[in-house]
Amino acid sequence: MEKPSNATTIEITPAVEDYLKAVYRLEQAGLPAQTNRLCEELGGIKSASVSGMLKRLAEADLLEYTPYQGVTLTPTGRKISLSVLRKHRLLELFLVLEMGYTWEDVHEEAENLEHHASDKLVEKIAAKLGYPEFDPHGDPIPDAEGGLPARETLILADCPIGREMRVFRVLNQNPERLSFYSNNGLTPGSAVTVRSRQFGNDTLNLHVSSGDLTLDIHEAAKILMVRSN
Repeated sequence: MEKPSNATTIEITPAVEDYLKAVYRLEQAGLPAQTNRLCEELGGIKSASVSGMLKRLAEADLLEYTPYQGVTLTPTGRKISLSVLRKHRLLELFLVLEMGYTWEDVHEEAENLEHHASDKLVEKIAAKLGYPEFDPHGDPIPDAEGGLPARETLILADCPIGREMRVFRVLNQNPERLSFYSNNGLTPGSAVTVRSRQFGNDTLNLHVSSGDLTLDIHEAAKILMVRSN
């Protein structure tokens, strides 16, 4: 796509990449990428700073910006965000498979590395790992052209009662919650069966590898499942 003649140029710094990646995550979650949400997504950056950066990114044709309504990625902005996500998710998988990291510890390490890893290094990692499609949390890894693998999933909260399913993707990146999932048989590939739903207190009664488990239904909405083979 040809850049508009009135677009300004901007250096693609780690901060720029973080903003574009944050907008992408909100878009994927179906949430408007508004200033207040981006403040939270970016770890509590002040709204004035966020607004200023969004305007700069819009002027550089990386975002479409409408005051008080939020932003969306332009094709150029989306390409950059997917490139950063490819690096991040490949690095996560490499660190888990080759370096002995656990899935609850790897996110922050990959955050530190993603802005500094060269494209050449990332492609060597991809080749070594056999061009994987998903990272340790089940998140899709964009390919070198920005394409994303597709897999039909169902959130755990909506799984049919009595049918064995398998964890495919965990959307919560909080280390404490990931440790909880690891200790309770809720990691990708693990078998889970919903035994019953308790609508009065919004919980699910589950059978997992370690036994029976009660899980908040809102947390169960962050765990994506596929049918067992």
